[in-house]
Amino acid sequence: MSQLVIGLTGGIASGKTTVADLFSELGVDLVDADIVAREVVAIGTPTLKKITQHFGSRVIQANGELNRNELRTIIFSDESDKQWLNNLLHPLIRTTIIQQLSACQSPYCLLVAPLLLENNMQEMVNKVLVVDVDVATQIARTVARDNTNIEQAQAIIASQIPRERRLEQADFIIKNTGMINKLTNDVKKLHHEYSKIAQDGS
Repeated sequence: MSQLVIGLTGGIASGKTTVADLFSELGVDLVDADIVAREVVAIGTPTLKKITQHFGSRVIQANGELNRNELRTIIFSDESDKQWLNNLLHPLIRTTIIQQLSACQSPYCLLVAPLLLENNMQEMVNKVLVVDVDVATQIARTVARDNTNIEQAQAIIASQIPRERRLEQADFIIKNTGMINKLTNDVKKLHHEYSKIAQDGS
């Protein structure tokens, strides 16, 4: 892949979506790993059929869509089922992401992936951009946004790569203080830098 690809990641409630939207407003093409993960199991896909054959109709909702909560419950209680599902989905998701990245038209593009580092997707990108907030802010935002409690928010954060390790692997860091003006300016500066890198081909 000759095009410059920036991997955008960060912990839960760090503001990845806001940052991605700001880049998009500047004309940057985005590939969202979460959206790809939903697309590959959409109604009518061979993948959804395989999942139904393996787990039975209990993982399908009345409207024909995948029942993610039911599937999550199953795989969390059975490691072999989790492994089977990962072996099915991960190669497919990666292939689809690569196809979508190669179709990007902007001088550089963003791969938005909350679990970029956890799923070892760094080799799919040239640079890693981390949106960073402190853990207390993550917990407060998650509780407010997702209507969850502090313990659940802490459990989600604990399941992700530690903040220190995420920052160690970052080529670029945006500190999200919650000030949209600062965030917008930070994104514009990086956009200028990435555009220059893409133009220089270095």
